[in-house]
Amino acid sequence: MSFIKIYIHLVFSTKNRNPFLNTLDLRIKVWKHMKEYATEKEIFLEMVNGYSDHCHCLISLGSNQDIEKIAQLLKGESSYWINKNKLTKEKFSWQDKYFAVSVSESMVDQVRNYIKNQEKHHQKKSFTEEYAEFIEKFNFKNRYWLKPNE
Repeated sequence: MSFIKIYIHLVFSTKNRNPFLNTLDLRIKVWKHMKEYATEKEIFLEMVNGYSDHCHCLISLGSNQDIEKIAQLLKGESSYWINKNKLTKEKFSWQDKYFAVSVSESMVDQVRNYIKNQEKHHQKKSFTEEYAEFIEKFNFKNRYWLKPNE
């Protein structure tokens, strides 16, 4: 048996950054469902949280998993579930693109706290500002595919 611990901080936003997830109650339902679905699919989704227009996940990859497949599963199934249950007035969808970075073992607690405190964090800072900080911090500014509304 192989032992693997590779943490990923995955962030994705709603289509066109629409504030579809505009109530705490709705966000709690969506995050809970994503955790349940992840467990069902053997995705180790340690933490999920976000705000009205985006989602943060702390994931530990398994030996046969990759980021693209996990993002596709979480985003696709949660969109389907939100629409099937008519949880938003308009048709819900996530943007195609996502942001993912590795997290060292020494930083896992800091990332957990960051994800846990999204409600408080976004009272002071918009997702657009947060996004710009991520681009700068992780040196993604020269990536042709990373445009704000994709």
